[in-house]
Amino acid sequence: MIAETTDLFSPDLLRVRVVEWQAPGPAAQAAAPMSGIEAMRAIRDGVLPPPPMARLIGLRMSVVEEGRIVTELEPHESLENTIGLLHGATAAALLDTAMGCAISTMLPAGQTSVTLDLKLAYLRPLSVRSGTITAEGKIIKLGRQTSYTEGFVRDGKGNLAVHATATFSMVGEPAKAK
Repeated sequence: MIAETTDLFSPDLLRVRVVEWQAPGPAAQAAAPMSGIEAMRAIRDGVLPPPPMARLIGLRMSVVEEGRIVTELEPHESLENTIGLLHGATAAALLDTAMGCAISTMLPAGQTSVTLDLKLAYLRPLSVRSGTITAEGKIIKLGRQTSYTEGFVRDGKGNLAVHATATFSMVGEPAKAK
């Protein structure tokens, strides 16, 4: 039974979060002639706007290398579940993004990848007290039809919190030179 002394819908407990983002269509068009690593660097450097999902959860790209991406997140209350921990979907979104973007760094213009499967092992909980959370995605094997990646989420102290592997399907054809 919920204690009657607390009004769980009190205005004092109300939180509001406004999220702004750029429409993804024009950004995708601007990125179309770029190689994957050029597009990832453009997002990191603020030349291209980040995807709406990144804005929604507060994800930012910090490292872009061939075959490797690192993203960062300052954890916030809006990502918590009812037991005061970050929802597991937060780590899943971080890892899916980092691992998929790691593949993109190796692709020519006109080619991309989509997630086929994503397997996560949660090793320690994350919360708003975890400090800056990082997610790293690395390519294990880049293939013509299927690629494999590995990912790691670490808390602000560098402790491994989530480990993941994923399989991606390769989509599209490299752009033809004119």
